[in-house]
Amino acid sequence: MATYSVTNKYLIDNYAVLQLLTPSEIAVGQSITVAGVDATFNGTYTVRALPQYLYIGVDSQGDLLYDYQLPIADQVLFAKTADDVERTAASGTVSYDPVCTWVTTAQVMSYLGITIGNPSDDYTLLTQSVSAGNQFCFRRRQESGYIDSLTTSPGGDATLGTLMYCAALWRSRGSIETTYATFDGMGSAPQQSLTPIVKQLLGIPRPAVA
Repeated sequence: MATYSVTNKYLIDNYAVLQLLTPSEIAVGQSITVAGVDATFNGTYTVRALPQYLYIGVDSQGDLLYDYQLPIADQVLFAKTADDVERTAASGTVSYDPVCTWVTTAQVMSYLGITIGNPSDDYTLLTQSVSAGNQFCFRRRQESGYIDSLTTSPGGDATLGTLMYCAALWRSRGSIETTYATFDGMGSAPQQSLTPIVKQLLGIPRPAVA
C-alpha cells in the first residue's frame, strides 16, 4: 500500500480535490482511501481526474473546468456530494492499494500443464508468482498510459501476456541470474520473463503520441 500526505483540500460543485505532498502512482478510475482530513473528505472514492491546474467547477454540460493560469501539481479529484469548501491547507493521508487479479493460480497451472499440490513449496511460489505477475503487468500497462480495471483483464491478449509472465516467474525458481535452474552439464538457455511477445500482448511500451 502506498500512502501520500495531503497538503490542501477544496470542494466545488460536488467534486472534491486533494493536493498531495509528493507525486503518486494513482491513476484515474482507481480506488483511494482518504483518512485524517475531516468528516467531509474522509472515505473511499474512485478517482475521476488528476488535475494539473486549479479546479474551478462544472459547466452546464457537466464538464470539469480549470484555471489554466494556476498550475497545481499532484492533485486527485473525486465525486463528493457536499457543500463547497474553499481551498485551504489540510493534513491527512490518501492511501492507494492496487491489487490486480487478472489471472488466477488455477489458470497459470492450466497454462503450465501441471498440477501443483497445496500445501507445498511449489504452490507457495506459484501464488507469489501470480501475485507478482498480476501486479507487474498492471503497473507496466499503467506506466504506458492505459487505464485498466484491477479485477477484469482488458482483453484476451493482456490475459495471455500475464499468464506467460506469471509462468515464467514460477519456472525461474532456483535459477541464478539469467538462466533457469538445471542439473544438465550442458547448461540451459538464458531465461527471459518479459519476452518481446509478452510485451506485444500487453501493449507495452505504448508508443507516445504527440
